[in-house]
This record gives sequence, C-alpha cells and structure tokens, in this order.
Amino acid sequence: MLESLAIYSGSAAGVGTSMLWTATSLFFTAAGKRLGPTVVNIVRIWMAVLLLGTTHRLLTGHWMPEAGGEQVLLLALSGVVGLAIGDQALLTAFIDIGPRLTMLIMALSPLFAAVFGWLALGETLGLTALAGMAMTIGGVGWVVSQRQPAQSHLQPSRWTRGILLAIVGAICQAAGLLFSKQGMGHGWLEESQRMNPQAATLVRMMFAGLATIPLAVFCFRRMRWPTNPRIQSADKRGLLRSGLLFTACGAVVGPFLGVWMSLVAADRAPLGIAQTLCSLGPIFIIPCVRIINKEPITARAIGGAILAVSGAALLFFREP
Repeated sequence: MLESLAIYSGSAAGVGTSMLWTATSLFFTAAGKRLGPTVVNIVRIWMAVLLLGTTHRLLTGHWMPEAGGEQVLLLALSGVVGLAIGDQALLTAFIDIGPRLTMLIMALSPLFAAVFGWLALGETLGLTALAGMAMTIGGVGWVVSQRQPAQSHLQPSRWTRGILLAIVGAICQAAGLLFSKQGMGHGWLEESQRMNPQAATLVRMMFAGLATIPLAVFCFRRMRWPTNPRIQSADKRGLLRSGLLFTACGAVVGPFLGVWMSLVAADRAPLGIAQTLCSLGPIFIIPCVRIINKEPITARAIGGAILAVSGAALLFFREP
C-alpha cells in the first residue's frame, strides 16, 4: 500500500509540475514584455532563492540545509546545467526557430531522462510505462508540430543554431533532473541519509543564481526598456512595478513551487517517467490560450491532448 502511494505521489507531483510551469509561462510572458526576458530570468531565480531559503528556515529552523560535499557538487551541477545553461539555450532557441519547433524538440527530453536514469541509476521501465511515455511524448509532439501560418524566412545559420540549442536545452533539462536526483542521494546513499526535495531545490537554485551573476552585471549595466512603442509610451515606474509583480507571481509558481515539485517527482518516480509527466505544459496551455488569447482549438490539438493525457494515465497505473 505504501509503495503504491509513493508511486502515485511521484506521478501526481509530475503532473502538478506541468500545471505550475504552464502558469509560470503565462506570468513570465507578461513580465518579459515589460522588463525583457534576461532581466526576468535573473530576477526570478533570486526571488526563488529568497522564497526557498525562508521556507527552509520555517521548516527546519536553519537557513542552509546540511549536505555533504558530493551532494553539493551534484546539486550545483544540476542548477548550472539545468537552470542556467539549459534555460538560456531554450530562450535563444525560442528566438531563433520559434516556440513550437523548440517545444517539439523538447519533447525528446523524457527520452534523454530515461536513458540517463538507466545508465546512472539503473532504473528500468516496464512495458506499461514505456507505452505511456510513447503516448504522452507523441501527443505533445503532435500538438506542437501543428502547421502554423508561414513565417519569415530564417537564415540557415540561425536555423541550425536554434535546432542545436533546442537539443542542448532538452539534454540539459534531463541532465539537470538526473543531477538533482543523484544530489538528493539516489543511487549511492541510504534512504535515511538522502536530502529532501525542498532542501535540494534550495541548493540547486542558489548555484543557478550564482551562475547568473556575470550575466546580471552585464545586463543591468546595459539595461534597456523593451522597444514596443506602446510600452515605451507608458509610465516607466508603472511598467517596472507591473513587471516585477508578474515576475514575483511567476517565481512563486515556477522556480519556487514548480522546481520543488519536479524534484518530488524525481525523488518518488523513475527519472524518465518524472520528466515525461513534467512535460505536459503544451497540453495544459491549450485552454489557457483559448481563454486568454481567444485562439481556436483545433481537432488536432484535442486529439493530441487526449493521446498525451491517456499516456499520462498509463504512467499513473504502471506496474511497480
């Protein structure tokens, strides 16, 4: 009974992560239009560090978690690789090749995670889990690969760079989750010695924040307001206030709760399954853009959503 509950809690945390990251994408989109994506990326990480540190203090009475040197190193790698390098690669890929193609390539991330989990942690998946992963990845890929109106011709160099960076982002996301799981102690420490997901998230986010300091120095010295004429005409003080408000909301549901929840999923489910259930954002975003942006929902989007959700259901009821 307890083992079944552990399986379901990990899967539920993965789905919860996707919901939280869907919400944070909406908040950060609004914030990015006001402050610019690089500023938002830096501010959101340090806001998350403050929230995670305060939470850890309230839960344990200490500002910093206790961890061995090897755990700190693994979690530092997780933060730098997954949150600093990976997010920057994805941001550039969004600009180079657009969000849909980038998200399609990102659907490969669960496959990388499954391979990493097998190689580094000895995790194996049964037929039900593999079928569920295939259905979920296929459903997400079907949705985001839907043909869109023709865009301006992209230079071959930008196209190639965007494809490569999207692949780098997918690998970094999977590798970051692997380092997080190893940093908590999976694969080499007894269960009683493992770090809990909240403490691991704090350490991971701190090192991601440290990795952004050089970028922050460069960015704030050269900071310019977004070039949208409508935004330029607005009061800059109000622009900054609303941008920071959206960033704060996004930091709460994303880098704070979302990343914490993703480590709960990785802690309680095999790496490939955790990454798959954390990658349902393109499905959950469908009703959001219908309500907010009045975009029509196509039959293909509905079909892809049904396929992905069906695969996620198989992952919930997989064999141990």
